[in-house]
Amino acid sequence: MTLALAPLQLAAIRFGWRLAGRLPFLWQRVAVRVAGLRVTLRGAPAAGRPLLLVSNHQSWADIMALGSVMPLSFIAKSDVEGWPVFGLLARLQRTVFVERNARGRTGKQTDSIADRLSAGDAMVLFAEGTTSDGNGVLPFKTALFGAAQAALRASGAEAVFVQPVSIAYVGANGIALGRFGRPLAAWPGDVALMPHLAAFLREGAVDVDISFGEPIRVTPGSDRKAVARACEAEVRRMLRSSLGFPDAA
Repeated sequence: MTLALAPLQLAAIRFGWRLAGRLPFLWQRVAVRVAGLRVTLRGAPAAGRPLLLVSNHQSWADIMALGSVMPLSFIAKSDVEGWPVFGLLARLQRTVFVERNARGRTGKQTDSIADRLSAGDAMVLFAEGTTSDGNGVLPFKTALFGAAQAALRASGAEAVFVQPVSIAYVGANGIALGRFGRPLAAWPGDVALMPHLAAFLREGAVDVDISFGEPIRVTPGSDRKAVARACEAEVRRMLRSSLGFPDAA
């Protein structure tokens, strides 16, 4: 399927066809079935545009899980572009690549994201800036939240919607994943990718909860850091709820 669709997707990207946003969605819908991911939704994506989805991040599997819910594109660190296979798939997904530690380029990078938002693309920001172990949420980095307000200038819209999203891996083969079982799905950066991928695929059936919080309406007067803090708190709350932690009030 990848070999069949890749040339068509490259052409769609090259010529700006609307199909470029739909083909990756079709691919991800098939990929989650092949990989054995069973996705359960809590809440729903916001209908309004421009839309920036802000999520926690645990694994390469997050891309498939979220990508199977709706047509969207991702914001990823620049070194992903050079990865074998995954880099190509990311480009076909129309990923925006950013250098997170290049402070001098933050403005240019937020403008690139803003252009996509103003064009109507739903974009996903993994705001932790790295992957976690799946049991909690790391502090959100705030720099790229500026893309929401940059999109206001680019699109002329009155507001941009920023929606918190949590991804939780909750079970495998019908058995709940506990704190020590969640690394089955979580992929910290110090773990070799291919052995982790093979172990995940061997598992056969992994349950993932995706929760959508209430979208935050961002206007020219909104505080970027306050929006980031609100998203972080809501993502943490939704994750704990999905994992069944007792203090998930």
